[in-house]
Amino acid sequence: MSVHDQLSQCLCDLIRLLWTLLLPCMLLCVLLTATLIMLVMSVRVWLQAKRNARRARDGRPVVAFFHPYCNAGGGGERVLWCALRALQNRYQNVNFAVYTGDQGVTGQQILDGARQRFNILLPRPVQFVFLKHRVLVEANLFPHFTLIGQSVGSIFLGWEALTEFVPDVYIDSMGYAFTMPVFKYLGGCHVASYVHYPTISTDMLSVVRERNPRFNNADYISDNLFLSAVKVVYYCMLALLYGLASSCSDVVMVNSSWTREHILTLWRAQNRTCLVYPPCDTTAFLQLPMDEDSGKKCHSIVSIGQFRPEKDHRLQIRAFRRVLERKEAGPGGRESLRLVLIGGCRNLEDEDRVLMLRGLCQELGVADRVEFKLNVPFEELKRELGEATVGLHTMWNEHFGIGVVECMAAGTVILAHKSGGPKLDIVVPYEGGQTGFLAEDEDDFVNAMERILAMSPSARLEIRRNARLSVSRFSDQEFENCFLAAIEPIMGTLA
Repeated sequence: MSVHDQLSQCLCDLIRLLWTLLLPCMLLCVLLTATLIMLVMSVRVWLQAKRNARRARDGRPVVAFFHPYCNAGGGGERVLWCALRALQNRYQNVNFAVYTGDQGVTGQQILDGARQRFNILLPRPVQFVFLKHRVLVEANLFPHFTLIGQSVGSIFLGWEALTEFVPDVYIDSMGYAFTMPVFKYLGGCHVASYVHYPTISTDMLSVVRERNPRFNNADYISDNLFLSAVKVVYYCMLALLYGLASSCSDVVMVNSSWTREHILTLWRAQNRTCLVYPPCDTTAFLQLPMDEDSGKKCHSIVSIGQFRPEKDHRLQIRAFRRVLERKEAGPGGRESLRLVLIGGCRNLEDEDRVLMLRGLCQELGVADRVEFKLNVPFEELKRELGEATVGLHTMWNEHFGIGVVECMAAGTVILAHKSGGPKLDIVVPYEGGQTGFLAEDEDDFVNAMERILAMSPSARLEIRRNARLSVSRFSDQEFENCFLAAIEPIMGTLA
């Protein structure tokens, strides 16, 4: 037998073997698929039985918010409490719950914190479901592949939440999109989401493709062509999964034009997406007096924002140091200027970051002119903003910027990063008048701060007045009206 015949015989034998294995493999796949479907259906029936038992006991449907950090003091938490207040006032025969990962506090203490920080008092009690495994979504648990790690962790945290309490309507108010399939398909819930910023965005892909170093793109990756290519593939795969998970949301609310643009690209949910600007406490800040600041001996530059790496407090401190150095030779010297960093600390990682920032102030020689105010009560926040000359915000691609709006309403001259929500929605002309300043890098921020401080009090006052008039679009009442209109299709299904 020739070599050709032997190869042909071997090929025929191989095909015959594969053919004999095909049927068992197909039967095995069918069996595994059927088993998985039966398991899913069994879990769904079990969870629905729990919901039916709860409804028979309470006699009311329940809307639950998934917000593992509800005791934090950021803009996302203000959205949560304002949304709850609006829903409670509108739907008297519906109960409400909040899934939280906060430990060591009671529900009443959380509500007291919301009242102190945001001046929000709910008309009715809220049920808190305390989750024990919030660590699964902590970034420090995943030093590498953080986004996919947190996304997978959120699935398990969502499972814990669902098995602890089965609601009728589930609202993800913190951006954990991968929890939505759990509640949709296993819990049989109607699902809505309020997106503050996408887990992954086209801008993040651009940063990696262009090999630009950022807080989420380390130097050793941006300097390496192969690692950058691997990260691009990783981000593309994550974006695909993110879009699939988001298809479970019956209603999608986004907080800014920037977020909407990215969500429409990633989620392709044109008919389900509504722009709902987040609530800003403009009422309280609008009551602050606003006069010319010609008599000020010390000008305050105030920053509002949680102590997270993307807020870029390091840039604020470096830029302030340069302004202070040039100010030393002028009237009043360095005593005529101070930087106040106000923000919330969610966990030990944030507290460590504050210690690092304090160390940077010592290193740059500005510790005596920089103040850190952590988790401050609302009245203290209002007082600091009322005394401030400049409101400072340096985050690149801030999804919206509640702190920016609060600074403008309080009467400061705002200086924000020229990107994201501040650029597209907030620091925009009002009836042709200037409402603030935008900057892109450290040099821009230094020049803008010096320009603001060098302006006449009357020129600053004109900008402050324009800014204050422009923020009526972001009031609590506007948010409640838009939020209730967006959520109505789901709430209408509750019987």
